[in-house]
Parts: sequence; structure tokens; C-alpha cells
Amino acid sequence: MTKFPVDAPKKRVIKTLESLGFKLVREGSHIAMQQENADGTKTPLTMPNHNTIKGSTLRTICTQANIARESFLEAYKKS
Repeated sequence: MTKFPVDAPKKRVIKTLESLGFKLVREGSHIAMQQENADGTKTPLTMPNHNTIKGSTLRTICTQANIARESFLEAYKKS
């Protein structure tokens, strides 16, 4: 099983999440993003606004936003 990056650059993580359908809502001490689903609901996502995002934080983000591990890692490789 492929591991999450240890310290992923914030810009690359945002770009990856945008490729998975999330849009940047606001940026302050935390970054808020959301995805509009086909049924009209919205999936929120919040992550810390640090220069790098730890692997454990990425796992938590993916779990809370219902993003499959392999889907995130595949999109991360392409970004």
C-alpha cells in the first residue's frame, strides 16, 4: 500500500483536492474547501494553513471528506 507523503507542500495538496472536485472557499488560519455533490449536498473539508501538511493530517482529511486513499494518491502524483 502506498503511503501518504510525509510533508506535502500546501499548494500541491490544494491542487490535488481541486482536481478531485473541491473548491477553495476561504483561507485564514485554516483552509476551507467544499465539494458539491450530484444530489445537491455539499462535503466540507478543513485543513490547517501550514506550508507543509503532514501525512497523518492528510489521512484525517481524506477520511472526513470521504476520499479514497488511492484516489487521493493517484491525483497527488499527477499534480
